[in-house]
Amino acid sequence: MANRRQFAVLFAPEAVEHLDTIARSHHRAIEEAIDEQLAYTPETATRNRKPLEQPAPYGATWELRCGPQNRFRVFYEVDGVQRTVFVLAIGVKDRNRLYFGGEEFET
Repeated sequence: MANRRQFAVLFAPEAVEHLDTIARSHHRAIEEAIDEQLAYTPETATRNRKPLEQPAPYGATWELRCGPQNRFRVFYEVDGVQRTVFVLAIGVKDRNRLYFGGEEFET
């Protein structure tokens, strides 16, 4: 029997817009990381996945680092009761700056 997803992964419209601004050549790596890392154990801290302190971008409670040199950031929250992961935003990290949809995020 094939492994079944434990969590459904849903994307906010803003996250889809953010992904559209990232070079298409990186989409597969981002999508694979989301599928591998968030569909089964989204609330387990790892080297590339950590809980966030508030305030955080888009009110997210978790962050996933992925892609070449961990350049991309996926901000999400988890509904354990509904077994759902909500991807709220996808950003690009450039040194100490974070960009969403091509615009720098100001803290």
